[in-house]
Parts: sequence; structure tokens; C-alpha cells
Amino acid sequence: MTTPAKGDGTETSAAGAATLTKDAAAGETLLKVTGLQKHFPIKKGLLQRQVGAVRAVDGIDFEVKAGETLGVVGESGCGKSTMGRLITRLLEPTAGKVEFEGKDITHLGVSGMRPLRRDVQMIFQDPYSSLNPRHTIGTIVGAPFRLQGVEPAGGIKKEVQRLLEVVGLNPEHYNRYPHEFSGGQRQRIGIARALALNPKLVVADEPVSALDVSIQAQVVNLLDDLQQELGLTYVIIAHDLSVVRHVSDRIAVMYLGKIVELADRESLYRAPMHPYTKALMSAVPIPDPRRKHAKSERILLKGDVPSPISPPSGCRFHTRCWKATEICRTTEPPLIELRPAQQVACHHPENFEDQAPQDTVLLTAAKEASAFVADEVLAASAQTSVAVAAEANGSTEVEADADADADADADGQESTDRQK
Repeated sequence: MTTPAKGDGTETSAAGAATLTKDAAAGETLLKVTGLQKHFPIKKGLLQRQVGAVRAVDGIDFEVKAGETLGVVGESGCGKSTMGRLITRLLEPTAGKVEFEGKDITHLGVSGMRPLRRDVQMIFQDPYSSLNPRHTIGTIVGAPFRLQGVEPAGGIKKEVQRLLEVVGLNPEHYNRYPHEFSGGQRQRIGIARALALNPKLVVADEPVSALDVSIQAQVVNLLDDLQQELGLTYVIIAHDLSVVRHVSDRIAVMYLGKIVELADRESLYRAPMHPYTKALMSAVPIPDPRRKHAKSERILLKGDVPSPISPPSGCRFHTRCWKATEICRTTEPPLIELRPAQQVACHHPENFEDQAPQDTVLLTAAKEASAFVADEVLAASAQTSVAVAAEANGSTEVEADADADADADADGQESTDRQK
């Protein structure tokens, strides 16, 4: 694979030639997000007064190291795409801080962000709408050079053709239009455009969700190869857990605008700690014919995701969690590190000791949610949750009493029959 042309590591004025170098060493913090929020106002009436807000992202904290891939997963509507647009500054944050290479970029204006656009790029979700149908591929991929005033060695056309070759397209496609390409090819064009200025950070918003399975594999492998050759840092947003597992070093799980678990890939898939993460993992199909008739341990979550306009108090997952107690309803759990490289926001985590053992009574919603959970999963949860264990013991005693009553009734009926 041929890599994009690189210069001598210098940067000149907008009018002259310019090439970029990667300043952050592998392992150093490239991106740091603190308390990031984005609330979209809801306005009504003639005077358009604000009557509420959609809490799309409601206070998230994470870091991305240079050279790593952070995967972000969660249900539709949890705020993943909004988070991606916030860290690339395509949206203005409501609150919080975004730092790139130690510099606060949270509220930089257009002129302040222009130099940083070279280092932070985005691959958009829809390959059909992210390309201008009136422009040729050469114009689309070459736009970053013209907007930044960069003149690559050999000229823009030569560099664009080189980029097309890097992403697996024919350089002769330079003069073609987007409608002449398939979905996978269009996504490759979007990747080429994002890589044009040798960025340090690439945010990929569901880069393969609109593609068929065979093309998904090609694009995922392409992203992986480019990272190894160019030293890229990725934030990949997706809802396909198999894709995220393949490409990510660490994974953040989002639910209703919050990060509920953040861990390295192996820890998260081997022993998820948040009940929501465990439910997501149970939905991943296992391609093993020997398990065809095996009993499924799929966890079905009760109801729909609550509205981000009025999210639940305390832990936002407590309305659908089979382990929820009173503290879950009243107190929001902080995102803390319970194991090395594994942070979770939960009072009653899975695969770890109970953080609120004083709460021994499940909420009514939790009892209803447990009806959708396999017995094997409940048994495992009972080992780490005092409330689930108490509920299981209570149910066992009730069943034993019911059996005893049934036996007594049967004995009484048998005695009556003998007397007759």
C-alpha cells in the first residue's frame, strides 16, 4: 500500500507549500474531554421561548492516547454522533472542556479552528449524502488542500490520485462523479478526503453501518492498515459490537448521554461490569453451529430508552435494570476505576463486589425487568448483588411454601377420600 506523500516536517504560510508532522508520541494524551455537555433547546410560542432541552450529551469524561483506537458504542439516540461532532467542533458545546494536544479548543472560533482542521478530521456516517453530487472526486478530495492553502509536492492532482490509490481506488477515477460509485467506494472517497492533510485524529461516525457485510470488512481492514502505516489515532463510533471489538483498543459504552463503562477491549468483552454492557454483549451473535440448539442467555431489556428531554433521576439505566435498588433511583453513580483500565458507573456492578450492599430491596421496575433475564444470568448477578440474592432467596422460600401448601392440600384431600 502506498502512503500519502510527506514533507520534511515543516509548516509554512497558507500561501506556500505545507506539510504536517505528528507531534504527539505514542501513548501521550492527544485528546482530553472533561464534563462535555450538549443540550439542544426546545422552543415554543410566538416569542420562541425555551421550554426544555434535549440532553444529547450530558457530562462525559475520557482521554484518547496518540496511536490508539477508542470505540464508542450504545443504542441509537444515546449521543454517540453528537459526541463525535463536539470533539471535532462541528457543534458548539453547552458546557465542559475539549483539549487537543494540551490546548483548550472548546470555544475556538472559525479562524482559531482553521489550523486545527488539518489535525482533526471526520469520516461521516452516510457515504451518499456526505459527498457533493455536483463535484468530481478530484475536487472533493482536493478541497482540504485548497481550503488550507496547502500545495503538496507535485501538485494537488498528483496527491489526490495518490490518496485514491491508498484507499484502494483507481487513480483514473479522478474526474468521475459520486453517483458513478458504489456505497463502499463512496466511503473510501470519504476516507481519502479525511486523510488528505495527514491528520493526527480521525473521528469515524459509523463508517460501515450503511454498507453490506463484505464491503464492511474491506473498509474496516483499510482503516486498520492506514493506522499502522500512518500512525493515526481513531475515535470510531458504531453500534456493531463485532466491528468495534475488531478495531478498538479501548471501548466506551454510552447510555442516554452518559458513559457508563470505559475499559480496554479484552476486559470489557471478557467480564463486562455494567448491567447495560452485559445486555449489549448478550446480543452479539456467536457464529458457532454447535451452539445452534443451546439455550440462549440473551438479556432482553424492558421497555424503550427514556427520553433525553427528561432523563430518569439517579442512574439513568435504573428503569430497565434487573439489579436496581433505591440508591440507583436517587443517586447518580460516578464513573470510577474498579479494576485496572476498567471504569464503570454502577452501584451494583457485574463481575465485581457490590458497591452498595446496604440496599437489599429491588425496585418494582427491577423485579419486572428480571422477568426478561435468563435464570443463569440472574444466578450470576446474585453472586455480586445483595438485593438480587435476597430476591432470589425470597422467591425460593415462596415457592417452597407454595409447594408445601400444595402437598398439604393434596394430603388433606387424600385423607378425606379415604374417610368417604
